[in-house]
Amino acid sequence: MPKVDMKEIKFPPRRNTRSVWVGRVEIGASAPISIQSMLSVPLTSLDSAIAQARALGEAGCDIIRVAVPDKRSVPFLREFRQAVDLPLVADIHFDYRLAIASAEAGVDKLRVNPGNIGSRDKVAAVAEAAASFNIPIRIGVNAGSLPPDLIERPDRAQAMLVAALREIEAVESTGFSNLVVSLKSHDVPTTILANRMFSRVSDIPLHLGVTEAGSVESGSIKNALGIGALILDGIGDTVRVSLTGDPIEEVTAARGILRACGRYSKGIEIISCPTCGRTKVDVASVVREIERRLRFCDKPLKVAVMGCEVNGPGEAREADIGFAGTADGFVVFERGKIRPPKIPSKDAIESIVAIVEEAASIIDNRKIEP
Repeated sequence: MPKVDMKEIKFPPRRNTRSVWVGRVEIGASAPISIQSMLSVPLTSLDSAIAQARALGEAGCDIIRVAVPDKRSVPFLREFRQAVDLPLVADIHFDYRLAIASAEAGVDKLRVNPGNIGSRDKVAAVAEAAASFNIPIRIGVNAGSLPPDLIERPDRAQAMLVAALREIEAVESTGFSNLVVSLKSHDVPTTILANRMFSRVSDIPLHLGVTEAGSVESGSIKNALGIGALILDGIGDTVRVSLTGDPIEEVTAARGILRACGRYSKGIEIISCPTCGRTKVDVASVVREIERRLRFCDKPLKVAVMGCEVNGPGEAREADIGFAGTADGFVVFERGKIRPPKIPSKDAIESIVAIVEEAASIIDNRKIEP
């Protein structure tokens, strides 16, 4: 058997970047990787926008982005800012005056594409506004909207890098350096390569995501691959999982991705078997109910739900709370020790969920749906 040097087999350390503050949330340096999402309703539907923002906060979103497409949205942005205390990012395209107005309205970060903002003097005006309010700018580079001279390049990742460096230079030439950058594509390998290349040439914090990724199911897979690969490379300081659907699903998926990478300790982690011919209990229903009822719980808890006596007891003992299926119900394990009584099959779902709720010690005022 060949000798393996175990010291060489390890994940790289996290990339050292600048520290950028978005309201009360730090991005980069040694700060935890933050989770972002974007409102799917317009600011002009103010009550709905506020309700969605609060729901995102309850789900575990750290930073919220809102579209500011026209000057009609600005008064609503001011009201929204007063009602929502989460760090707020204004998404701006084409009209530099909207960026300045958003900074004046109290947002905590601007997301712009200097290439579509216009001339250097307009970019400078946006940078000046950001500096005067001490807020950062995120430069967003998307593979689908590259400058004309780069769009036909066969190496799309390299083209994204060139576009990012150009736009950084356009902003930093004004003397402003409080920046975050994102390089996104709907193509996972392109996204990974562009971010890897950028991480080698700059210490600006990176916002990760696979853009236009698709539905909740397929998009979560693409984001897990793209974001997960980069996080394990030590790359990435904040993430947004782009999905077609309820933005709450973006936050849920982001939490799951970061947890799987060992970068998120909040919430319930479920370990469950894929089931097989030995299984005599309804593992799938139990897992679905735990996930549904406790999806917003932020208490760190590892829960194992296993279907039989082969791997079940061993896996269940490794969790904070474990359940191993038998012919007539579930055996309960608490931190490795059997906890009587055994749960009969007919009471399995309600009993297991109740035990997990108790273990999680949920103390907030949010009602858990029955």
